[in-house]
Amino acid sequence: METVYFKGTPCHTYGNIPAVGSDAPCFNLTGKDLNEVRCSDFEGKRVVLNVFPSLDTPVCAASVRRFNVEASKLDNTAVVCVSMDLPFAMSRFCTAEGIENVTVASAFRSPVFAEQYGLQLVDGPLAGLLARAVIVIDEKGKVIFSDIVEEITNEPDYEGAISVLK
Repeated sequence: METVYFKGTPCHTYGNIPAVGSDAPCFNLTGKDLNEVRCSDFEGKRVVLNVFPSLDTPVCAASVRRFNVEASKLDNTAVVCVSMDLPFAMSRFCTAEGIENVTVASAFRSPVFAEQYGLQLVDGPLAGLLARAVIVIDEKGKVIFSDIVEEITNEPDYEGAISVLK
């Protein structure tokens, strides 16, 4: 169990975020077009998982915008932005914001993702949503960067995640 905070209130996750050096769990999420987004779709690529509670919050939206810009500069790298938002909301957000360089994916049908990545909040005001984290996976499926954001209302460590890809 991880402990994070929402505006200073302690919240806990179901499990632990994968550690650097571990094998990344495979995932099967739902894309904004309702098609599956699977780990196998990114075989041979590096993957940045930008995980957050909801696109309907300013910090989460900012992280997607930032990774959308950063993704266009990274070779052989896919950025997958994951939340519990419904695919319809994700599609609307991407259209309104001109988001084209990242894949948005919902975990709303994938309780296994939340469990295996240890990121589902089990208590606190955001219980049921995902904690904010960035996980970078190399071409061989190994975790090379893993950071859960202690205060959910803060942005993730963009520079740390991107630095392991350069």
